[in-house]
Amino acid sequence: MSIRTTVLFILLFSALNAYSQVIFTPPVKASQAFIGDEILTYQIKYGFVVGGITTLSLTDTIYDGKKVFHALAIGQTTGLANTIYGVEDIYESWFDKKTNLPLKSVRNIKEGRYRHYNEVTYNRSDNTVTSMLSGVHSVPEKILDLSSTFYYLRRVDFSKVNEGDTVFVNMYFSDEIFPFHLVFNGKETIRTKFGKISCLKLSPIVEVGRMFKSSNDMTIWFSDDDNSLPVLVKMDIRIVGAVYLKLIKFENTAYPSGFLE
Repeated sequence: MSIRTTVLFILLFSALNAYSQVIFTPPVKASQAFIGDEILTYQIKYGFVVGGITTLSLTDTIYDGKKVFHALAIGQTTGLANTIYGVEDIYESWFDKKTNLPLKSVRNIKEGRYRHYNEVTYNRSDNTVTSMLSGVHSVPEKILDLSSTFYYLRRVDFSKVNEGDTVFVNMYFSDEIFPFHLVFNGKETIRTKFGKISCLKLSPIVEVGRMFKSSNDMTIWFSDDDNSLPVLVKMDIRIVGAVYLKLIKFENTAYPSGFLE
């Protein structure tokens, strides 16, 4: 079974259903949890095996005359996994600094002999997207792409979210609209290579089936500070077992890393 090196890719295909809980879309905070030049590096492990490395970087740039963030996610297999699967997945997004809404996204996939490339642009005036591969599609208002969803979650003001509530966004991915739901499960302190970190605990509602045994088989921990760094992702996957995506390095964060002990 090929373990995707970009965890958000897994999230996207998995989070398709929702519980009958309160569902809403919290607005983003006025302050940013991230700045240009931030770099986050993650290691994927299942058991004692290191399966890959994912790097998420953010830069300031200009797109269509607007000041935007350019997000670049590169996930690649390492070691034995690279010999077997040879994965290098690249996701790019240009999104508005204030609203977090994407203007353009790129997906460039190399997995073994498989290749896939597509570009999508977003037209906010009439709520459509234009895919290089499939043309124009109508989409919900304020739809996000894969990368902008990741950064949107870091800007949610969870002090205004009740434990048990469900955060909801719509994403456009692979020329489809994906509803994405995450249950907020309060706070939890976890152990990391950086020490103990107080975190916000979220559980994407995943689809039971070939990959997951139950709808709560995935958990994400965001640092409970101004940076809101995703420090750990755990996935209980059929056959493979527990798969972890661990933050192993962070650079140029918006605020000092006060959670280090």
